[in-house]
Amino acid sequence: MSFLCQRQSYLRQHETKVKSCKPSSLSLVQDGKKEKLQGFDVMLEDTILFPEGGGQPDDRGTINDIPVLRITRVGAEAVHFVQTEIPVSTDVNLKVDWTRRFEHMQVHTGQHLITAVTDMKFGYKTTSWNIGTDVATIELDTPSMSVSEMEEVEKHVNECIRNGVSVNPIYYEDKDDPELAKYRARGLPDDHVGPVRVLVIDGIDSTLCCGTHVSNLSHIQAIKLLGVEKGKKGKVNLSFLAGNRLLNYTGAAFDREKTLTGVLKGPAVKHCDLADKAIKSLKQTQKNCNNQLREMASLEARLFKLTGQGDGVFVTHQKDGDNDYISVLLSELSDINIPKLITVGDEKEGGNFTLAGNDQLLKELGPQLCETLGGKGAPSKGVFRGKATKLTNRSKAEQLLKAYLQAQTDGNSITGTES
Repeated sequence: MSFLCQRQSYLRQHETKVKSCKPSSLSLVQDGKKEKLQGFDVMLEDTILFPEGGGQPDDRGTINDIPVLRITRVGAEAVHFVQTEIPVSTDVNLKVDWTRRFEHMQVHTGQHLITAVTDMKFGYKTTSWNIGTDVATIELDTPSMSVSEMEEVEKHVNECIRNGVSVNPIYYEDKDDPELAKYRARGLPDDHVGPVRVLVIDGIDSTLCCGTHVSNLSHIQAIKLLGVEKGKKGKVNLSFLAGNRLLNYTGAAFDREKTLTGVLKGPAVKHCDLADKAIKSLKQTQKNCNNQLREMASLEARLFKLTGQGDGVFVTHQKDGDNDYISVLLSELSDINIPKLITVGDEKEGGNFTLAGNDQLLKELGPQLCETLGGKGAPSKGVFRGKATKLTNRSKAEQLLKAYLQAQTDGNSITGTES
């Protein structure tokens, strides 16, 4: 197979004709949600829009200004999914999303270059690669790669880029041609049709590849190897940036650095130390706050005991309270056999509630409190714990508890309440 996008990767527009257009559907994940779109599969006489393959994602672009949402390859055909029908024999104008395409060309050729140099210098074979959305990775068949080895590879590949080494494809019409055996390859797809393309980086590498590539290594601009991480089955993943991705990443990193300089009140060279100091300080502050909350809970329980048990219930709310606060309160009041309703959290953001009492109270009143406080919960080990999204209804919850207890005293049963 040989599409125009492969033969002339720098072509941004092209006039062609529709060969077929059939109803189809496409499943996409957008904003974390799966969505099934109805549309049409369009095949053209030729295309400048690259279909996914060889580890490279598909292009984006338009057909007569109609967005192309997915491009796949079926045998020798590229299938373009659109949501508007385009009749057969229609003359169409194709436009490619050049920013996305050129980025893929830079990264893909960069991967070939890194793969070749890493193999040449250290014998580490590439077993797979991932173009990613910003940082790309290459899986190397080695359990480790040292910093010095990585630095040596980075230096060499950037020298090749500065030397302006040419990148050219050559084609073999017969996929069974014995000459193909001398080139690096991972094999052809089972449904491959047409000529076989070999990508040649002059004097450095030659390998079978169907992707789009720059015509000269200088077009990559630069490559930065970021580091290695342990991979699967005794392999490592080498991360890298190339070309426009490197420029964009550097710009974003500078913006973050500038923001952190303001937040941490110190220069970039001290950011790590300042951040570490800030985190330790925050942890200590949180520890102090938690200790104060526990002490507050203990004092609140003692005060309640000293001033008497009032109307036979204990009800309290603490905006900054947490589970420890609740636990301390329940522990300090464990010797007082009365129902207890404790709420914690912010009225706008929500929080939690805990109801303590006998099993009948928890079973009958717990679900009603969930409804009143806008949450869910369940009884466990003598308490009913639940989430609360309507803490503004705390007074209603307290009234509900008191009404329930009064009904028990009067020998009645409360079955519902206003929420």
